[in-house]
This record gives sequence, structure tokens and C-alpha cells, in this order.
Amino acid sequence: MIHTGRHFLQIPGPTNVPDRVLRAMDQPVIDHRGPEFAELGLAVLSGLREIFQTKGHVIVYPSSGTGAIEAALVNTLSAGDRVIIFETGQFSNVWRQIGERLGLDLDYVPGNWRRGASAADLEARLSTDMRHAVKAVVVIHNETSTGVTSRLPELRRVLNRLRHPALLIVDAISSLGSIDYRMDEWEVDVTVCGSQKGLMVPPGLGFNAISEKALGANKSARLPRSYWDWQDMLKHNRTGFFPFTPATNLLFALREALKMMNEEGLATIFRRHVRHGEATRAAVRAWGLEIVCEEPLEYSSSMTGVFTPEGHDADRLRKIILENFDMSLGAGLGKLAGKAFRIGHLGSFNDLMLAGTLSGVEMGLRLAEIPHKEGGVMAALNSLTPAAKMREPVKVAR
Repeated sequence: MIHTGRHFLQIPGPTNVPDRVLRAMDQPVIDHRGPEFAELGLAVLSGLREIFQTKGHVIVYPSSGTGAIEAALVNTLSAGDRVIIFETGQFSNVWRQIGERLGLDLDYVPGNWRRGASAADLEARLSTDMRHAVKAVVVIHNETSTGVTSRLPELRRVLNRLRHPALLIVDAISSLGSIDYRMDEWEVDVTVCGSQKGLMVPPGLGFNAISEKALGANKSARLPRSYWDWQDMLKHNRTGFFPFTPATNLLFALREALKMMNEEGLATIFRRHVRHGEATRAAVRAWGLEIVCEEPLEYSSSMTGVFTPEGHDADRLRKIILENFDMSLGAGLGKLAGKAFRIGHLGSFNDLMLAGTLSGVEMGLRLAEIPHKEGGVMAALNSLTPAAKMREPVKVAR
């Protein structure tokens, strides 16, 4: 089938890349040892601190988010260290797999993939750890496979109340730049992120934002590292450079994306994502479908996981929508494969794009003959534009 117009990329990342960012990438490669690059490097590193809401260092790797996960672990831990990881979905399992391969002693706290990390579970584990054997607690802030956002301040309060010295390591890959995230205020020690979601840049950059406490742990960490070593990066970053050939044109893109985010303002960006999350959930409820996240306090503002009714394949629905309307939706991953689909509403996104996305889902439900109620799109529009106040008609001078 031949499609006209733009493809709708409504997976939870990679996200749509704004034209301004694409144009910023479209220039000749520069000398990565020259003064022009130093200016670029310093601008990007400074701008990232504002997005992470930290005064600490932010390290940029030419890598996926998975590479940044490995960097976070090898720079802070040693083989045999006890680490708590909360099972919140498919991507918490990625952390577990990497930790196992690195020889860490993992306590993988079981979860049902419909709720975030539990402060009560954390307290139960740490309150008996009198010798402080647990060296780190790993949490996915926003679980991309489910649409569940863990309540980080509650977890930090547990650590502080027990005066436990474990590092708090957070995966913010699908939340940074989309959902309120306060690294310093929440006393996060290492934040992991990638370029391809809320930051509106193509895949290829991985980030570690690190606290002074994490830098202290780095001095005694004994896991082998070379490419991922923080110290090499920090030494070169002081003057805007990198210890290896950087992804220059992706850094051009990132600098422009950071400018755009600064122009809109973080508070405005977060409010926009909250509105779009609420409108999407209004549509899902109107269709009579079930949201994967079962705790309203943990609803994600960057994406929504949706169950298809029993006996109806979510992947078939996604295929029908792609073939008929040229729109990509996220697949159900792991335990949710074939049972759920994911609607991404993050990054470079607006009300009309959301209306188009939800229209595609509603038409797809009809074509796939999945039992549902009509009116999901209208419910979303009512959420976006409440009709409580009727505006006076505009008077035109004649």
C-alpha cells in the first residue's frame, strides 16, 4: 500500500525528531580536537545539567541506553556486590541481565508489571541489612514497557530514614525531558538516559549523570572498565573534549534540542506531557479498554500501555493500524507480548498529533473488530479542550 503524508511514529521511543534538530545535524563534521568543538562540548554538557536538574557532572557516550546502563554499574560497583533491582517490566530485566553478566549479587524484587517500585519492599530489605551489604538500589523511573512511573521521592525517604548508604541508581531513559525529574533534590546518585526519547534526538547517545557520592564509589569500584571509564571522560570534558572520537553531529542535534527545551521551559514541557497522558487515558477508558498501569498515582505522562480484550491479539491490531494508517505503535514486550500495545506521547508532540494518533487507534480497533465503545477520540478532545467556559464570539470591525 502506498501512503501519503508523514508516517506517525507513536512508539515510546525513538520519538519524532523536530525539523530544527534535523537541520542542526545537517552540516559538515568539524575537528573534534579544535576550538569550535570545545565550544560545542561545553554548551552541551552545561545544558544537560539543567535537564537533569543537577549541579553534578553529566557524561555523554556514543552509545545506546544499554551502554549507559553498563557504564553506571561498572563505574560504581565491584564483583559480588549486593544490588537490589525492582522488577517493574521488561527494562528492569535488562538491568538484571547486565548485572548478572558482571558478576553482581542481585536481589530482583518481584513485581506484577502493573505497579512501580515499592517503598515498603525496599524498607523490608534494607531494615535488616545492618552491615550495609547492599551497595546499590536500581529503579526504573518510567518503565517503558508498561507505562508505570515509580515514585522516587518515597524510595529516597526510605534510604534516608534508615540512614542506609546504598547508591540510588535510576533509569530515566523514557522520563527525562518528559516527566518531572529532580536528580539533586531526590538525591539520585547515578541517572542513566538515552538521546532518543524526551530529548528529541536520534538514537546514539547515552548519558550518566553522577553525584559526588557516586564519584566516591567510583574510586573503590573494581569492575573492569576501559571505554566506559568515568575518569577518562571527566578529565577531557573539563575543556569540552572527549577521550575518543565523539558522535559530533548528534551533539549538534543535542545542542539544538536543548535550546528548544530551554525556550519552552521544563515546567511547561512537563505540563504538556501530563495533559497528553490524561487525554490518552480518557480515550482508553471511553473505549472500554484496560490501562496496564493499575495505580493512578503511577500513571506515566510519556506513554500509555493498553490491554486488548482477552482473545484479541495486540500485535494483529498494530499490524492493521500500520498497514492501513501508516502509524507505528509500541509492541507488548516480555510478559505483555501480544496482550498489550503502547501509545507513545512524548518528545516533540502536540495536541493535533495526539488527536491523529488516537484517531488511528480508534479506526484500527474498528477494522480489527476488537470489542470497544465508540467515542475515545472525543473523550480525549474533551480532556484537551474542556467546554466549561464558552468564549464570546470574536467581533470583526467593519
